[in-house]
Amino acid sequence: MSAPVAVQSAPSTPDAVPPRERPFSRANLVRTVAAGYAPLAVAVLVVFLPLLWMVLSSFKQPGEIVTLDLHVLPAALDPENYRVAMTTVPFGQFFLNSTIVTVVGSTIKVLLAILTAYALVFVRFPFRNAIFILILVALMVPPQVSILPNYILIAGLGGKNTLWGIILPGLGTAFGTFLLRQHFLTLPASILESAEIDGAGHWRRLWQIVVPVSIPSIATVALVTVVSEWNEYIWPLIITDRPETMTLPVGLTLLQNSESNASGWGILMAGAVLVIVPILVVFAALQRYIVAGLTQGSVTG
Repeated sequence: MSAPVAVQSAPSTPDAVPPRERPFSRANLVRTVAAGYAPLAVAVLVVFLPLLWMVLSSFKQPGEIVTLDLHVLPAALDPENYRVAMTTVPFGQFFLNSTIVTVVGSTIKVLLAILTAYALVFVRFPFRNAIFILILVALMVPPQVSILPNYILIAGLGGKNTLWGIILPGLGTAFGTFLLRQHFLTLPASILESAEIDGAGHWRRLWQIVVPVSIPSIATVALVTVVSEWNEYIWPLIITDRPETMTLPVGLTLLQNSESNASGWGILMAGAVLVIVPILVVFAALQRYIVAGLTQGSVTG
């Protein structure tokens, strides 16, 4: 009987790797433009063009705005509309009131959000989770629901036509508490345990450990709070009816009532520019903290 012949199998060849598209191929460029740059350009134009039109119109005369012959650029950069807007209504007083309301209200809101979020995460007390659920419920309730109860309360306390009457009802910030609590949950417990062993109390742990490592999230809460306080319109409109205590958005309504005819559009545009430019500058300078704060703690490992 003949010996069996060993059959040697041919080595297996790896699966063929499909060729990668060149980065600057036509198909790749078309997909990048269609799915990336085109929607981004449309979004930028939707936001930017109304602002640009408002700024250009603030320098136009009435005949350049109310006309069948469209003029995109003003005939001359004449600041007359800004002068009229600032002299028709007391814009200086409005600006001071808005600054006071924004600084005081935002500072108290951020401090309350920090203290509340720290207590919900690091302080053991009964019904802690139930309180957090109530905060989430408050976050889902539209603020317009509380306008009437707030008005009755503030008016009864003598806060009508006062700055503290504008500030007081909005001091609670469910959004800031929620955001900071979620971030505090991602902090390593070992750091706080070491500080507790060393004898650090809650107050020292909060301001020397938790706050320094949470600056991006706190800055995000502060920026969102500042923008919302500066742009708040409904509540200041209801609780104030005197120019001495009006904020800038409400003062713009007073300017609109003073310039109700067709010749006042340029003046109204100038007033709108005066209202939004300060907060746009602040937002542009600090907007990077929003991305850093909202994504902080989202990557683990």
